[in-house]
Amino acid sequence: MAAGYIVVEMKISDPARYKEYMADAPATIAAAGGEYLVRGGRSETIEGDWAPARMAILKFPTYEQARAWYDGERYRQVRAKRAGATEFFNMVLVEGVPPV
Repeated sequence: MAAGYIVVEMKISDPARYKEYMADAPATIAAAGGEYLVRGGRSETIEGDWAPARMAILKFPTYEQARAWYDGERYRQVRAKRAGATEFFNMVLVEGVPPV
């Protein structure tokens, strides 16, 4: 079964408020079987004109587990803490390549 990946592009506008969100978000990801592959860090555009301010990539064992994490009550409560902390927060769920 293929893994599920959450790709996030964000621009933080209120670092203190965002810190409150980040104090709780990682535990919800781990509890749902997920992990961070990317969380901030340096980046550069090597082709095209996309220049994200900040990115995160999460990996879950399956697409369904990633969706269940996002829809779950625990993350819904944590997600509310993010309100007003970002100029934008774009999130995409994508299914990975099935294992061979």
